[in-house]
Amino acid sequence: MQALAVFPSQKRFGLLDIPEPQLSGATQVLLRLCEVGLCGTDREIASFEYGDPPSGADHLILGHESLAEVVELGREVRSLKRGDLVVAMVRRPCPHAECRACRAGRPDFCVTGDYTERGIKGADGFLTDYVVEDEKYLVRVPRALADVAVLVEPLSVVTKAADQAHAIFDRLSYDPGPQRGLVLGAGPIGLLGAMVLVANGFETLVYSRDSEESKPAELVRSLGAHYASSTIDPIEGLGTRWGQFDLIFEAVGFAPLMVGATQMLRANGVLALTGVPPKAATVELNAGRVLRDLVLRNQVVFGTVNAGRRDHLSAIQHLEQFMVLFPESVRTLITHRVPLDEVPQILTQKRGIKDVVEMTRAA
Repeated sequence: MQALAVFPSQKRFGLLDIPEPQLSGATQVLLRLCEVGLCGTDREIASFEYGDPPSGADHLILGHESLAEVVELGREVRSLKRGDLVVAMVRRPCPHAECRACRAGRPDFCVTGDYTERGIKGADGFLTDYVVEDEKYLVRVPRALADVAVLVEPLSVVTKAADQAHAIFDRLSYDPGPQRGLVLGAGPIGLLGAMVLVANGFETLVYSRDSEESKPAELVRSLGAHYASSTIDPIEGLGTRWGQFDLIFEAVGFAPLMVGATQMLRANGVLALTGVPPKAATVELNAGRVLRDLVLRNQVVFGTVNAGRRDHLSAIQHLEQFMVLFPESVRTLITHRVPLDEVPQILTQKRGIKDVVEMTRAA
């Protein structure tokens, strides 16, 4: 069978033939891949910015946003059956006994950094026909969501951030009244973030470099949210025109924008950071003002990455809600479905909102 892999030491990527996997453990599950979503992480790995092959291998099979169908079960698998649709979690725990997060089944909070991630770091991904995965890393998805379920993994990143933000808001001992949310970025993560905010009753603004007439801007407005383009509204004046926000969800990884967002927080506001800027990125910062506001206005800034089982389950619940509130907007997120052999070309160029690789149709 074919797979799409990157060879970091050779600075190349492309298709290769690999043998079909076989079950070797009692809790393992054989999966037939249905769809795999592509994102900025895949493009960065294909540009050799990062990405680590499994130990002893010279290549890394790409793809971490999966939707698959169960075709064979190990003898001790109890939570799944043949024909179930599943999404695989991405991160696997580190081996260190002192990492309580990993030992508790939350490798997304790993403290050692020695975790592995399928399709990203030390473990092959899902851009192939069949894979074997352990039952404990699989989350069953209702078949009614089949045409959009490939969005569960990226949405889990958003729901994890949203749930943590709400936990922070719970420290308030009063009803804060109507809340306003700002999303920085109109890629798939940002647009999913906007859907979560709208669904939770936030008056929502999405800010991005795309024009006011772009497809992302149209999608934002179809949700009942507002859209502002950086081509018209520089970040320095955004607060003057739009005011301040209770919750800011950042999904761009652009350091100046991430830092500038702190100036648009209301008192008691929360800023959730999901983007990863380059290590060498530098920003001019009025540290005194930022730190004074964090203290005197009870503001919170936190970063979040990856997601656990609870976050995937929350993502599924949100996706079901979205398919009631704005089904066509959700479907519009997926702008292209392509076969595996077109992926090398797609990884070198950005087009549309979300590219999805169609591996095989679910039976």
